Amino acid sequence: MSLLWTLIIGGLIGLIAGVLTKKGGSMGWIANIVAGLVGAWLGQALLGTWGPSLAGMALIPSIIGAVIVVLVTFFVLAKINK
Repeated sequence: MSLLWTLIIGGLIGLIAGVLTKKGGSMGWIANIVAGLVGAWLGQALLGTWGPSLAGMALIPSIIGAVIVVLVTFFVLAKINK
């Protein structure tokens, strides 16, 4: 059950990051989960684990990390498709 909860929260974090950057409109739910989980890891590695947390993920650093992941992914894919 804990894995399912982690995937749901990761997906929500990825969804929020996509909405904040306005670059996540074409992202599917799997991409949202991946962006949220990778973003949570990156954000907590860079910023620590402050603020409220759900499913073992500090929400504010996780959202900031997911925004970074979405932006980097968008720019890399834009360069590849050019």
